[in-house]
Amino acid sequence: MTGPVPRPGILNIAPYIGGESKASGFDKPLKLSSNEGAFGPSPAAIAAYQAVENDIHRYPDGAATALRQAIAAVERLDADQIICGAGSDELLMLLMRGYAGPGDEIIHTRHGFLVYSLAAQGVGATPVAVDETDRRADVETILAAVTPRTRMIFLANPNNPTGTYLNDRDLNRLHAGLRRDIVLVVDAAYAEYADRADYSDGSPLVRHHDNVVMTRTFSKIYGLGGLRLGWCYAPPAIADVLNRLRGPFNISSSAIAAGIAAINDRDFIEKSRRHNSQWREWTRNQLTALGIRVDNGIGNFVLADFAPHDPEPIRLALKERGILVRQMGAYQLPSCLRITIGNEAEMQRIIAELRQILDGAV
Repeated sequence: MTGPVPRPGILNIAPYIGGESKASGFDKPLKLSSNEGAFGPSPAAIAAYQAVENDIHRYPDGAATALRQAIAAVERLDADQIICGAGSDELLMLLMRGYAGPGDEIIHTRHGFLVYSLAAQGVGATPVAVDETDRRADVETILAAVTPRTRMIFLANPNNPTGTYLNDRDLNRLHAGLRRDIVLVVDAAYAEYADRADYSDGSPLVRHHDNVVMTRTFSKIYGLGGLRLGWCYAPPAIADVLNRLRGPFNISSSAIAAGIAAINDRDFIEKSRRHNSQWREWTRNQLTALGIRVDNGIGNFVLADFAPHDPEPIRLALKERGILVRQMGAYQLPSCLRITIGNEAEMQRIIAELRQILDGAV
């Protein structure tokens, strides 16, 4: 006798492995491996979280009405077209469940977020990775990969882990080249850090078309990764599908309260944005001075390329000193390490340690 057998293809999925959080000998290592906000959550978000502690026996508002209204007011969007989820990951997977299945193809870029491929495999669809140009999504290459089986295209903009992005003109050009039955998902998890005048988070496309969805997260600049909170902006018909698929109480009352406070604390967000722009540039310059190639990204991280050298001994040497960064082999970038932009002291420290490690020819 055999036990239950999972659906074909499930056991071929390689589980997602996040950035390391522990280092032997350190109670609290310097964690620059998961692109978490440099300052953590705002004091207002912490206070709002604590204020609901006596009501956690109550079910939350399943529609997250107050949170959607707060997001809509700040982002100038229609609250009825906003859906909240347990991180943007849940929304990406709900989109996959709603619009793809066996026999369908899902396009993503070669170095795009790993969840796209995992989510496609989870519904029996085929992930199709297309090459990038200089680690940047290429519109022509994506369009050339479209077949009659293509159902969805996932584009991280800015991209994780490269930090590169498609500007507004290219994003519109990509959409214009797609069939209307193909859903274009613009994953704008790092939109708040984008400091380029030609950047677009994709919301104008959603506003004017019925086959574009923009996803966002509270895990990065808002510092609420531990609460698992995200949202998306979708055309009415797609929003209806997602609301039918999501769990009836898919985000907690604590997450709702903290999210409302976080998105309304605009001074904290602006402080975080300015800090990130300053220290991302500083870190890029310091790494370049050490002979390390760094992409000109716009997220809250840098991708450091140690080619032709193997970065693994360097990563392990940093870990021995209590500093955690992200290895990039799973993203097909084996010569690279991704380094989150932390606070000033953290960035000063990692550069000093890297300088010593490299001087020792590790």
